[in-house]
Amino acid sequence: MADRDQPFEYAVWSATWRGGMQVDVGARGHELRVDEPPQFDGTDTGPMPTELLTAALASCMCLTVAWAARKRRVELPDLEVRALQVREPGQPRYGRYEITVLTSADPAAMEKVLDLAKRWCWVTNTLHNPPELVYRLSEDAPYAP
Repeated sequence: MADRDQPFEYAVWSATWRGGMQVDVGARGHELRVDEPPQFDGTDTGPMPTELLTAALASCMCLTVAWAARKRRVELPDLEVRALQVREPGQPRYGRYEITVLTSADPAAMEKVLDLAKRWCWVTNTLHNPPELVYRLSEDAPYAP
């Protein structure tokens, strides 16, 4: 396991437009295609950016619940976390996420696990306390493969 006291160098993710509504994103050797469905002028060759945000929420909470169960010494025979995004009416944003944790583990023990997980999930913490966004425009030419 990694030494948590050592600084971690976070990757810079890069998004490259591939035409239409397609974008390839990548970092740390991982790549994926982002696209929009046909009703939003895309070709549906990948998830939408907002779906990736929701997937990040579900996956981070799932990993954090599993971590919290280990910390609380709770037997976790199975685990699934579902996240549903609910659009804010009239706004280009989501107004609510509904997170459901499914497991056959002891419900009383899982309440304590979930309390710990809610405190340590990086994605939910970021959504609860949004970071400052800094935008820069660069005249550097984009990378052309």
